[in-house]
Amino acid sequence: MTAASASKPILRALTGCTAVGKTAWALRWAETRNAEIVSCDSLLFYRGMNIGTAKPTAAELARIPHHLINCRDLTERMDIARFVELARAALKGIVERGREALVVGGSGFYLKALFAPVADHVQVEPGIREEVARFSAAEALEKLRLVNPAGLGALDISNPRRVVRALERCLASGQNLLTLADNFSRQPAPFAEWDVVLTQIDRAPAELAERILDRANGMLTAGLVDEVRTLLGAGLKENPSAARAIGYREVIEFLEGRLPESALASEIAKNTRALVKKQRTWFRTQLPEHTVVLADQVRTTSELFPR
Repeated sequence: MTAASASKPILRALTGCTAVGKTAWALRWAETRNAEIVSCDSLLFYRGMNIGTAKPTAAELARIPHHLINCRDLTERMDIARFVELARAALKGIVERGREALVVGGSGFYLKALFAPVADHVQVEPGIREEVARFSAAEALEKLRLVNPAGLGALDISNPRRVVRALERCLASGQNLLTLADNFSRQPAPFAEWDVVLTQIDRAPAELAERILDRANGMLTAGLVDEVRTLLGAGLKENPSAARAIGYREVIEFLEGRLPESALASEIAKNTRALVKKQRTWFRTQLPEHTVVLADQVRTTSELFPR
């Protein structure tokens, strides 16, 4: 620990690719330390999304106090700013109870918030979103250039969604992209008062691929198709990020006649393997240097964190 971080409380975080076994190790570690778990998974927030997210079971949730699981209805908006707000509140309560905290999850963008600012405080009103939504992609880019005479910086103008979001933020703030970027660079990290210690659990590719396929088959056996039917009735498609989540999108394709039932497990497994590749890249390039342990070589919970 550096002198600068000596007075800070330690916040431990456990991450790893989908299906690597984070939940089991997190529960074991938390039980040995009388700790509470704060979820850092972008889908576990939602009530009803249980089987397809491999959400901890009721019995597992009862073993250790968990936070940020089942905290949102399916159609309620959840974003990084709200995550930071809820996570900070949960951590404050954990500290006041004199307990340790363990952040657990594989959602890279949310994990990054533990170390650096990932969103500014620009609030886009619904009226602005509705106004911008009426523009074509070309019109949105033209208007964005008009309010940014000094240029668009590194914005990917080939991505219409990013152009739209940039225009919304400029109109909402009354500032250009360069000013917004400068303001953002001056923000402190959301969890700067903590000394964050991160460990990543991993497995050999062949072993993880086998676990992924087993999990896909297990989810289908456990009733994933019925879960998706129920969620569709509750407004799943009103939450695009949830409806596009692996497991859910494949079942939707099956229910809408675009994918045979016999291909569900293999399609879910294939898409999960593609996600794992992206997760590994994110952990390597977007997160600070951290400990990586192989799950089959860890014998005790004390080996998960060097301090």
